[in-house]
Amino acid sequence: MIINIKNLKKTFDNGKIIALDGVNLQVDEGEFISIMGPSGSGKSTLLNMIGALDRPDSGMIKVAGRNLMKEKDLSSFRAKKIGFIFQLHNLIPNLTVLENVEIPMFEGPYKNRMEKRAIELLEYLGLAEKADRRPSELSGGERQRVAIARALANDPSIILADEPTGSLDSKTEKRILEKLKRLNREHDVTIVLVTHDPRVASMASRIIEILDGKIVGG
Repeated sequence: MIINIKNLKKTFDNGKIIALDGVNLQVDEGEFISIMGPSGSGKSTLLNMIGALDRPDSGMIKVAGRNLMKEKDLSSFRAKKIGFIFQLHNLIPNLTVLENVEIPMFEGPYKNRMEKRAIELLEYLGLAEKADRRPSELSGGERQRVAIARALANDPSIILADEPTGSLDSKTEKRILEKLKRLNREHDVTIVLVTHDPRVASMASRIIEILDGKIVGG
């Protein structure tokens, strides 16, 4: 089990907004799961908890063998264990593709050979010839593939993808999802994908449904 969550609770605005209301979730290593729910259901909040981007109010959350309720250096944990892919890719516009992929490697196992590792990842994703380009010179699908390369930089145990195909056309969406499935299948990377789209969710091996901060299915 790579993710183990018990009775997780999270509120905002001094307790007025309940984002997560006693969530329980277990994910095995190498699984590919989707978390589905409407806007405001708590799915992105849950993803942020798994990715150590925020701390819950109470409950228990263990990710990749670490108790995140007790972990002090969350930034180091994120850099070494988690890869993030966001809907709008979050690439830095004034850096090249290669430099964007190198960013997470300043802390991690590849810090002494960042360029070599970045080129390997770009080759794997069919983007080696774009290494010197800026994000503005790429298509939407190419930018998202750069985001995947960046997410893989430090050989993470888990990839967290928050609506990674939401801004893409259907053809490009299919290609990106196939890349994620290939990573899961060939490299045994655990993938947690958040989406509101049933078609996207169906690419995963298990679908978790969340509503009003509670898991209601999966």
